[in-house]
Amino acid sequence: MHELSIATAVLERAAEEARRHAPARVTAVRVRVGELAGVVPDALRFSFDVARRGTALAAARLLVEEITATARCAPCGDDFAVGTPPFLWCPRCDRPTTRLLTGRELEITGIELEEASA
Repeated sequence: MHELSIATAVLERAAEEARRHAPARVTAVRVRVGELAGVVPDALRFSFDVARRGTALAAARLLVEEITATARCAPCGDDFAVGTPPFLWCPRCDRPTTRLLTGRELEITGIELEEASA
């Protein structure tokens, strides 16, 4: 389950940010996960919950934005959802395409901090 190593990396990055803004604490981490990224969002959430236990980020939440995979047809210019497994065939003009627009994302989009109480 590589989601655990991803969750650990996300926690490490969030902890770095909290240290930079000390004495702040991390309340939430926002990530975007594309449909074709090879990451199972529920497994990532579970792994995050396991990895944060006993750390300075024990109370932090993981907020996952799931991104639908989309492609653009070069011949007709139509954008369409490709699904999983990916089907890169334009439903409008019935031609193949290889241009993915979204769906491979795996990125931290935000780290929410709160000032630590004295």
